[in-house]
Amino acid sequence: MFCFRFHPSKMESSIIFIFLSLSLFSNNCNFFSQVHASKYNHGKVKFKLIHRHSPKLGKMSGTTLGPPSSSRERIKQLIHSDTARLRAISHRLVPRRKNFQVETLRSSNLVELPMRSAADIGTGQYFVSFRIGSPPRKFIMIADTGSTVTWMKCKYKCKTCFDDRIHHHERIFNPKTSRTFIPIPCFSSMCKQDLARSFSLQKCHRSTSPCAYDFRYSDGTKVLGIFGNDTVIVRLTNGKKIKVPDVMIGCSETIFGNFHDIDGVMGLGFDQHSFAVKAAEKFGNKFSYCLVDHLSPSDLVNFLVFGEVDDSTLPEMQYTELFLGIVNPYYAVNVSGISIDGEMLAIPSYAWDLKSGGGFIVDSGSSLTHLVEPVFNQVIAAFQAPISKFKKLSLSVGPSEPEYCFGDVGYKESLMPKLEVHFADGAKLTPPVKSYVIDAAEGIKCLGFVPTRWPGPSVIGNILQQNHLWEFDLLNGKLGFAPSSCTFDD
Repeated sequence: MFCFRFHPSKMESSIIFIFLSLSLFSNNCNFFSQVHASKYNHGKVKFKLIHRHSPKLGKMSGTTLGPPSSSRERIKQLIHSDTARLRAISHRLVPRRKNFQVETLRSSNLVELPMRSAADIGTGQYFVSFRIGSPPRKFIMIADTGSTVTWMKCKYKCKTCFDDRIHHHERIFNPKTSRTFIPIPCFSSMCKQDLARSFSLQKCHRSTSPCAYDFRYSDGTKVLGIFGNDTVIVRLTNGKKIKVPDVMIGCSETIFGNFHDIDGVMGLGFDQHSFAVKAAEKFGNKFSYCLVDHLSPSDLVNFLVFGEVDDSTLPEMQYTELFLGIVNPYYAVNVSGISIDGEMLAIPSYAWDLKSGGGFIVDSGSSLTHLVEPVFNQVIAAFQAPISKFKKLSLSVGPSEPEYCFGDVGYKESLMPKLEVHFADGAKLTPPVKSYVIDAAEGIKCLGFVPTRWPGPSVIGNILQQNHLWEFDLLNGKLGFAPSSCTFDD
């Protein structure tokens, strides 16, 4: 979720499967060691991730998303979404000091949530099933690592809000029916100070008024509501249900714009009030996800997991520094270089420096990998020779499409060079070829990189993240990753 008072252009969604997607699905697992559901200990929490293009999503009440009409339409949706999302990131990515600390872990339990892809608003790529309130109500929420606030469509004081949806027995939260919902007072320091970045409104109509907010998305979508705390119900992997109390949520009564096909947003960005931080505190201060290839069969399920990962069945996990609280709410990493077939590219060091306006973030809501021009030019130059053997083609799906596409007649992955992303502390991400030479349309391959202006951040999108397990250690500020088939049991 990108909440800021800037209105550049329309937001849509990306193709991939967070991270978050925390934005991807794949049949071809020959390159990866198998990872099974048994790697998670009982007592963890798991959310199933549902990609926005999954047929399952279109069958869920209250949503109309599902597979696009063609592969060309699929990539078009992803590109449009990426463009809007990157614009939002660029305007939001202002370095700042950490403003809160992650406390010592409290438990070794683990929670896994199935996650599926999200809607055309540039706020995330996957959906999760989310239960909140007492008694609990189920909602289908966008899982978004760029959002700090968890909110849903809601009926608090408005007498006519969402009457058409309520008439059709669709999902609308009513805080007055939840015995654990407590509004956050408008006059409180939390409302006036802590939630200022979440666009809380400073004016109180009366002393008993709840803390109100006014979110503005980059596509012009507007969301109005009030903040409160309530209890979330999660199911452990051993089947037991537990309560996560005092989760801050937004009760959105007024929505103008593109939130037609979703119930709300689950905030997974780094912020003291986000669900990611709240849940991670309870389950070991870690969360992880594994993204399969976006072209995989729909019966392959991906999970967002809260809790300790048993990596004994994985190849050796690599770890790199995770910058928390520096570019809130995003998860930044210290990339130091990119190599092609073992040769480091001549990329200026300032392109990697967060302090000089560059740096890299890992984003589940972006599909393609966006590289600032000093990086993009060097990467593309290294691919010129191998792709020159194929007929150059255009996708013709609009602005910001991949610049280097070609016909796949005679194409073999072995003809493409090996790309590696190097981190400053020695870790290396070696994605499979299919994660950076992507199937864009029938008979067309494209390099999965898009240029973006300097200065600004580069973004590792969810396609480049696919077929890896990613572990976010919020207590120790580490990002772990390892190749994986991501073939978990549903």
